Amino acid sequence: MVISLRKWLRSGKYLILFVALAYTFYKALGLLDDYVFHEDKYRVPEGSAVKVFREGVPGSAGMETMADRLKLFFWYGE
Repeated sequence: MVISLRKWLRSGKYLILFVALAYTFYKALGLLDDYVFHEDKYRVPEGSAVKVFREGVPGSAGMETMADRLKLFFWYGE
């Protein structure tokens, strides 16, 4: 009984250590990601760049359907 309890405590200690290190590694990668890719992905494009997604009410005049947009995408190869 005592040996089994010691075995469980040792295993629990290693499990807690593993979870703590994995969480620390996850947070460190998040900080590295923020440092390297600090741009705002949702900003308005500058220069000759074009934003692909257009906001608007679906079905309004001048709006293509998703199928039409996909056809144009594959037709032009962009």
